Amino acid sequence: MLSAKEVAYAATKALDDKKGRDIRLLKIDRVSSLADYFLICTGTSNTHVKTLCDFAEYTLEQLGETMLGREGHRGNSWELLDFGSVVIHVFTDEARSFYDLERLWADAEQVDLKDIVAEE
Repeated sequence: MLSAKEVAYAATKALDDKKGRDIRLLKIDRVSSLADYFLICTGTSNTHVKTLCDFAEYTLEQLGETMLGREGHRGNSWELLDFGSVVIHVFTDEARSFYDLERLWADAEQVDLKDIVAEE
């Protein structure tokens, strides 16, 4: 069984492998009981958002992680994948600006991803 951190890192790598943009990992365990991590990412189009989510889901399921739920909003402008300890949010640019989760969760700890995410 993987730790929440290992799940978060595997999902981060999956999103990066499929060219997800502006990937942010927020450690929210001290500010919320919803999850341990929020993983936030931007896709370049609605199709890209779906592709990113499909690959993250596939990657984590290959590692034995069970997804608790997947929700899409307004034609794939925002998809959410709930893996319990890790919740993945993939947005289009417009939806990410609109929902502004980083501002909403400003008290969360930003995890340094330089060793996981390829340089842009």
